[in-house]
Amino acid sequence: MSPKSAFTYRDYEALPNDRRRYEIHDGELCVTPAPSLEHQIIASNLVRALMRHVPGAAPGLLLFAPLDVILNDGPDETTIVQPDIVYIAPDRMSVTSRRGLEGAPTLAVEILSPSSRTIDRVVKPRLYARYGTPCLWLVDPDVRVVEALVLEGDRYVLATSAAGAEPVDLPPFTSLGLVPDALWVS
Repeated sequence: MSPKSAFTYRDYEALPNDRRRYEIHDGELCVTPAPSLEHQIIASNLVRALMRHVPGAAPGLLLFAPLDVILNDGPDETTIVQPDIVYIAPDRMSVTSRRGLEGAPTLAVEILSPSSRTIDRVVKPRLYARYGTPCLWLVDPDVRVVEALVLEGDRYVLATSAAGAEPVDLPPFTSLGLVPDALWVS
């Protein structure tokens, strides 16, 4: 396949299982290394915190990478991402399929890594916004902050920037009581 060709879901399925993270952004293949140990510890800590809340207080489904989120699988454009964590509220359960998610989750969480910082901060928010993901969290280990963004129209606005030892609620959840400092503990 030439570099100018648009990648499709079929091309994506044929990629090797080699511990790299493959995504397709507007038909363009994007490859990043496997997440670091620090990244995985943060993801694990966040999943544990969210599992105390979902599905008891917030009905729905909580899933984590690797998971294909197929935002578009059309003949002219394919967009597949693999957020670190996703939450699907009951009103969006129709996006679940054997292939992963075929549509926007309620919440996508991206933990920033040196190799994916620009993609996670610039490219993926544009894609999530275009396809209607209501909430996006950007977890930044370098500054130990969780930015909770909400979709307004066709772009995200910052709802909360959370840091420290005080419990916080981040959209779309109420009564979450997430302690940001607990994410950085190994």
